[in-house]
Amino acid sequence: MIFHRCWFVLSGTLILLPACDVMWPSLTGEEPAGTPPTPRVSQSPALPQARPIQPQPLSLPAAPSVATVPGVNPPPRLGDTDFQPPGVTPGASTGTFVGKKVEELREELKALMDSVSQHNSELQQLRARMVQDSQRYHGTIAAVNTRLQVGTTPGNPILVRKYNSAQADLDRISADIGEMNKLATAATGDSTMSAFLSESTRAAFGVSGAIDDDHRQLAILEDEVNRTVVLIERLLKEVSDDVRRQTNYVASERRNLNVLAAGVKGGEIFGSSLITHVAAAGSGPPEAARPTDTSGRRALVVIRFDRANVPYQQALYAAVSRVLERRPNAIFDLVAVAPSGGGPARVALNSTKSRRLAEDVLRSLVEMGLPPTRVAVSGKTSGGAKTNEVHLYLR
Repeated sequence: MIFHRCWFVLSGTLILLPACDVMWPSLTGEEPAGTPPTPRVSQSPALPQARPIQPQPLSLPAAPSVATVPGVNPPPRLGDTDFQPPGVTPGASTGTFVGKKVEELREELKALMDSVSQHNSELQQLRARMVQDSQRYHGTIAAVNTRLQVGTTPGNPILVRKYNSAQADLDRISADIGEMNKLATAATGDSTMSAFLSESTRAAFGVSGAIDDDHRQLAILEDEVNRTVVLIERLLKEVSDDVRRQTNYVASERRNLNVLAAGVKGGEIFGSSLITHVAAAGSGPPEAARPTDTSGRRALVVIRFDRANVPYQQALYAAVSRVLERRPNAIFDLVAVAPSGGGPARVALNSTKSRRLAEDVLRSLVEMGLPPTRVAVSGKTSGGAKTNEVHLYLR
């Protein structure tokens, strides 16, 4: 299977072996005391030598359009209909019982239209606010991703502040959705009232003692009530569609923010959440994946922890992302591998450490958006291992 032909080895030096279908540059990093490693790109037949990234001034570049920045999805479209009721046609009093009933119904329709007009005004204000919040959010996210794309320091405090600002903007969009839900509830009351008016108007035609002008005014009133019923139903449908799209979008962006947080922490861009590759196949198995025997299988990714702060996240994200693009239902085995030499006490210590490292790798995968149900974690010892390792297998 093609996925078993493409594999990575990660350690103090990150290497992509030629067995991979697409060649990537090998990455290395030095670790001066108190300073996170800065990756550099070595010579490759396909790619030229990259120059080291120089320190950047305390400013961010102008944000490009949302569609050109990895990991930034355009916001869903909001409805744009103006649900302003046309008003009620005035009528003359006839002095009959039915005529008085028409006047009462006309006043109730006026009150209903006033309510619809108020709710429409609130809706237009909400939409304008959501557009402003979305534009501010995406401008911030685009700026952060642009900086990550060209390279920056891990945990850059400027990007941390920008990330926190984006998170606050997304919270505001979520609050706007809550307000729109309240508006939908209020509009539901209008719908109930319009149904009552429609029924009352039809019933008035059957009351005895009416003159021709009463029925003429009733017919006009019935038409206006029916138009109001349709207007309210359209308002409710459009608001419901807005709430559904925006709710799904905010949930998706929260997952992408988790991935962005990992990118800001490591100073490199990952892209969108891995859940986007999984979405086509649903949320994954209903139960957590159970460990399977990996004997004789070739690892997709091997991470050798032969030094502190091994920068494995980018290569791990790339490997898993490529697999999920072709197999959205893919399940993975994450194996903590400890050296078997050095006596029982040393083996026990290494097994505990390798298990903890595997949990860190799993945490990184979850932050990148991979559902934890897609990964089974297990451990073993190996005579061929010189240091603690974590292997990722495609099942």
